[in-house]
Formats: sequence, C-alpha cells, structure tokens
Amino acid sequence: MGTLGKAIYTVGFWIRETGQALDRLGCRLQGNYYFQEQLSRHRTLMNVFDKAPIVDRDAFVAPSASVIGDVQVGRSSSIWYGCVLRGDVNSISIGSGTNIQDNSLVHVAKSNLSGKVLPTIIGSNVTVGHSAVLHGCTVEDEAFVGMGATLLDGVYVEKHAMVAAGALVRQNTRIPCGEVWGGNPAKFLRKLTEEEMTFISQSALNYTNLAQVHAAENAKSFDEIELETMLRKKFARRDEEYDSMLGVVRETPSELILPDNIIPDKAPKAA
Repeated sequence: MGTLGKAIYTVGFWIRETGQALDRLGCRLQGNYYFQEQLSRHRTLMNVFDKAPIVDRDAFVAPSASVIGDVQVGRSSSIWYGCVLRGDVNSISIGSGTNIQDNSLVHVAKSNLSGKVLPTIIGSNVTVGHSAVLHGCTVEDEAFVGMGATLLDGVYVEKHAMVAAGALVRQNTRIPCGEVWGGNPAKFLRKLTEEEMTFISQSALNYTNLAQVHAAENAKSFDEIELETMLRKKFARRDEEYDSMLGVVRETPSELILPDNIIPDKAPKAA
C-alpha cells in the first residue's frame, strides 16, 4: 500500500470511527428507549491466519454453514445449513459430489493419545447424514455415514462401507468395503446388498441436484423473491370444482415448478 493508499485508508478509518461515536452518543441521549443493532460476525468462509478455504465454484455452501481455515471442497459437493468444517490445526479435504448434511461437524486432530497428526479426508460421492461428527478420520469414495454417527481419530471407512445412524466408531477402527457397522461402540452388523450400494451412489447424486436448487434460491435478489411470492398467491391452487364453476384454468408458472431431477418419481433411472 503506497502513501496515497495509506492516506485514503486513514481517512476512511476516521469516518467510520466518527459514525460509531455518533451512534453511541445517540444511544445515550435516548436513554432507556434506545435500540442498539448487533451486527452478526458470521462468515460462511473464514481464514485462519494464512489458511484460507478453497471451494470449487460449482460447490454449494449454505449461508449458515462455517467453512474455516485449511479446507478444500470439490466440484458439485454440498455443505448444508448449520455445518461447521474447522480446518484450523490441520487440513480437511472433501472430494467431488459429496454432501455434508445439516448440523454436521468436521474437525481435525493436531495431537491425540497415539501422538498422530491427523487431517480429515472425505472422498467423492460420499453421503454424511445430519448431525454427524467426523474427527481426524478418512472416508473413502461412495461411503455412507448415517445421521448422528461419530467417527473418532484414525477411523478409516473404506469404499462402499456404511456407518449406521447413531454409531460411535472408536479410534483407529477400519471399516472394510461392503460392510455395515453400527452400535456404541460400533461393530460389524452385516454385509451391504447390491441395492444398498446403488442407493449410496444415488443418494449422493440426489443431493447434488438438490444443492443446485438451494444455490439458485439463495442467489435470488429481493425483487425476485417478492415476485415469486406474488405469483404463488396469484396461482395458489383452489378447489377444482370451484374453478370449473368459474371457468378458471390455473397454469402454474415455470418459476414455481420444481425440477424433475429433484422429484424422486420423476428422476431418470440409471442405466
């Protein structure tokens, strides 16, 4: 920053400080009747020192999620509402087409009882259910982690393996390919069927499609939202018999129709 840049920055700082001082003075003059607005410091993407998240342009990160520090999110992956991915003391890597569902936590290990420094590595086309906790572990491609499951340091989930909902997988446990583990502590339950393996891949694809809808919705301007609200009121469905008596034909605008790939019954079947 040159001399001119420093001068402009200093003037801007003075103006902002003056505005804040005037706001505080106004609050004091209003006494008990003042209203003080608290600004939210939430940031969806946040650096930690020199570590900055790297998110692919085709990935979806929900506004209320927090992606912090040394985190990489691959193409068409989705980080849903309320998730926290904290790569502060180590790195987090997420492949393509993976979904980390609402309120899940992904963290890393700087040190533990075994003295290992462990990042968290999540492969491609992985489904991580709501409120799961992944800490210093590795999950290979097309694996499935159920809702509320906890994976501790050193856990390794192989491809096409499934961790059942609510399971607690102890440190350094390896879950082999094609197996279902569940319980507290997690133990082998049974082998996965071919239909279940297909479901894992389809689940990841469904969330990739759904993320596109949420990304588009979150990108809408205030005017677009108001227009849709007006259209929904105007084209709200009434009783068919009532409409026929009035001779009214209601055609839903294309803006209000959910894409075919989001509705399970209309989704194209895989060859």
